[in-house]
Amino acid sequence: MPASRLLALPDCRPLLASPDDLTLAFQPIVDLAGATIAGYEALSRFPGTAGPDVWFAAAADAGLDAELEALAIHKALAAVPGLPDNTFLTVNVSPHLLGTDPIQDALAIRRDLRRVVVELTEHTPVDDLSALKSQIAELRERGALIALDDAGSGYSGLQQMAELRPQVVKLDRALVSDADTDPVRVALAEMMGEFAGRIDAWLLAEGLETVAELAAFMRLGVPLGQGWVLGRPGPGFAPLAPEVIRLVKGQVARVQLTESVASLMRPVRQIEAGADVAEPPPAVLVGPLGEPTGLVLRDPRTAEVYLAPVSLRVHPSADIAETLQRALTRPPAQRFDPVLVTDPTGTVLGLLRLEDLASARHAR
Repeated sequence: MPASRLLALPDCRPLLASPDDLTLAFQPIVDLAGATIAGYEALSRFPGTAGPDVWFAAAADAGLDAELEALAIHKALAAVPGLPDNTFLTVNVSPHLLGTDPIQDALAIRRDLRRVVVELTEHTPVDDLSALKSQIAELRERGALIALDDAGSGYSGLQQMAELRPQVVKLDRALVSDADTDPVRVALAEMMGEFAGRIDAWLLAEGLETVAELAAFMRLGVPLGQGWVLGRPGPGFAPLAPEVIRLVKGQVARVQLTESVASLMRPVRQIEAGADVAEPPPAVLVGPLGEPTGLVLRDPRTAEVYLAPVSLRVHPSADIAETLQRALTRPPAQRFDPVLVTDPTGTVLGLLRLEDLASARHAR
C-alpha cells in the first residue's frame, strides 16, 4: 500500500472505544413485482468525510477488521426487533472473517436469526471453503438466509455460488450500471438470473440509479431491486415513497404488456426547440405544446451529432411486430432511427430502438 494511502487512513481505535460514533443507515430492498419493501440493508456510517471503505481498510491495516465488522453487526442485529412486518434485514460480513471470535460473538447476541440475511461481501480469497460452508450451515440452522454479493464479477464468484448455494444473489454493480444501453450487460445479467434460478436463489439488482436501468431489469424479471432510484439510505426503516410506488407499478404494467411496444420503451430526454442542445443524444426536440419536432441522434459511424425528422410515432399499445415492420419500410435515410412513443395527445412518452424491436420480435 502506498505511503500516501497509509497516511490517509483514519485511526479506528478511538471509534472502537466509543462505539456510538458508528451509526447505521438502512436502504430499502424492493420487491419489484409487488412495489413493496422486501427488506433493508444495514450500512455503516462513520464520523468525518471518509467513507465506509476507507474505515474498513484502515481497520484491516491495523489488524482490527474483525472488531470493526463485529461492532457493525452488533448494532444491526440490535435493530431487528424494529423491522416492519414481512421484511428482512441484510447484515454484511466478510467471509474470511466469519469464523473469527469477534464476529461469532456479535452474531451470538441474537440466537434467532430469522428475518436476518447474512450477506457475504468481501472478495478476499477464502482458504478453507469447507469451514465457510460449515459456518454458513450453522447460521442457516438459526434461521438466517445467505446472500452473495457482487455475483458475476468473475469465475470465483460463480464457483462460490455453486458451493455456497445462497438464497439471494446480488448482481455485481458493473452489470447493473448502464445496462439499459449495453446489451452485453443485459445478457450477462440474464445468464446470472438463470443460474440463480437453478440453485433456487432470488436475484437482486443492486445499484439501480436510473429509471432506464430499473426498466431494463424489470423486463428481465429480476425480482428484487436496490438503489437510489428506489430509495436512499436513511436513519430508520422508511416506507417506499409514493412516487417510487407509482414508478414501480408503472414499470410492472409496461412489462405485463409483453406483446406491445410499452414493454420496450426507453426514457428519452426532451429539449425545447431552439434551446442549446447540451444533453448527449438521443434526445427529442419538442415544440411549445410538447409536440415532437425532431430527433437529436449520433451517427454510429462518424460519431457526429445530427438532427433527424420524426419519421414514425406509435402508441404504447402498438404491436411489436407491426411497429418493426412499419419502421423498416421507412425511407432508407430514417429506416434505422428510433421510433417515438406518444400518448393520444401527442405527448412524448419514450422511444424504441430498432435493436430492441427486432430482438423482441425474434423471441416471440
